[in-house]
Amino acid sequence: MTSFPELGSPSSLPWTNAATVWRALLALAVVFVMLATTGWTAVHDRGADADPRQAALSAWQHGRSGGRPLPSPYAGPGTLARFFAALSPGERLRLADRYPLVVGNLNGAPVDLRYRANRTALTRARAVEERRTHDGGLTPAGRYEAGRRMHRFDSLLSGDRQILAFDPGGAGRVAEVFGDLDRADRVSVVVPGVDTNVLTFEKSGRPYTAPVGMADSLYAAERTARPGARTAVIAWADYTTPAGVGMDAATGKLAAEGALRLRSLVRGLPGGSSVALFCHSYGSVVCGVAARDLDARVTDIAVAGSPGMRARHVSELHTSARVWAMRDSDDWIQDVPHLEVGGLGHGADPVSAGFGARLLSAAGAEGHTGYFEPGTTSLANFAGIGAGALGGIRCAASAPDCTG
Repeated sequence: MTSFPELGSPSSLPWTNAATVWRALLALAVVFVMLATTGWTAVHDRGADADPRQAALSAWQHGRSGGRPLPSPYAGPGTLARFFAALSPGERLRLADRYPLVVGNLNGAPVDLRYRANRTALTRARAVEERRTHDGGLTPAGRYEAGRRMHRFDSLLSGDRQILAFDPGGAGRVAEVFGDLDRADRVSVVVPGVDTNVLTFEKSGRPYTAPVGMADSLYAAERTARPGARTAVIAWADYTTPAGVGMDAATGKLAAEGALRLRSLVRGLPGGSSVALFCHSYGSVVCGVAARDLDARVTDIAVAGSPGMRARHVSELHTSARVWAMRDSDDWIQDVPHLEVGGLGHGADPVSAGFGARLLSAAGAEGHTGYFEPGTTSLANFAGIGAGALGGIRCAASAPDCTG
């Protein structure tokens, strides 16, 4: 977690500065409370159901392949990649079919094997939810939620969708690939914000406000920006996001946990592709925390509608990647105080001149969730970054030389 030593604690400051800090802190708390009580908060509670992935992990840790113990599921992507490379095709398939909730989430495992494992895991999770829809021991609300999850799993199983990660536990985590990840020269990762889970991973209404629509839209725009480029885009909802704009969203705990998962994802990507991160809302906090220890293959970090990156200046991210920022003029996030005091808040405003990011135009994006809408300058700018076509980028009016 980034600290701001020059702020100190309010009690250690001269009285006038301490009063200023307390007023800012109070303003921050009030804003978050107001947002949380005016329709932004969503509650996701499935009760005390057993965690199926934890059960799978326990079984894996006692399992063997060819008489040899299986590697730790928490091993680094390189170690796991070497393990799977040493197996025969048949051995890989047997592990994927026996431990789908493990293999499907192992960064370093072959991508196609993960897709297969996650189809198996989704099929099994769907069957569980279908049984729950008829469970008389559940409340009507519980059966209704089971039905919603069952239909979501049906959707994720449809066609030839490429599910890179899946965990049905709790509110659920998932990631999906658009394009050929194994052959891509450039990979874009969409990191979403609050209230993202297995149910909100995609939306039929306002599709471009959800990770699937964001990633699909970006993938199409990248192919338009640079038709010959071999690109892939990952809709990455594989971290636990805050539920609503409340205290979890105002602190960095979940961002720190998400940053560990994001770093592991990047390290486990196949081949030698360059990587760009597109971080929306609280997702930009995750990217900011992850930045200092990201693999060097990450060339760009672009944030939109950011409450802050837990840094005072881009230099504090300690990354060699280019850092881009944009915000639409009617995005409500601008009303959240950009500061950090006692762990509350996420630091400086990334679109402020003093932060030092490359400022992009967000023309056409409406509000907090419109940055990936087709036809917007915000999406075209993201696509230019992701496809490596920086010549077509439009900078913010206040920073006309952002690509220099």
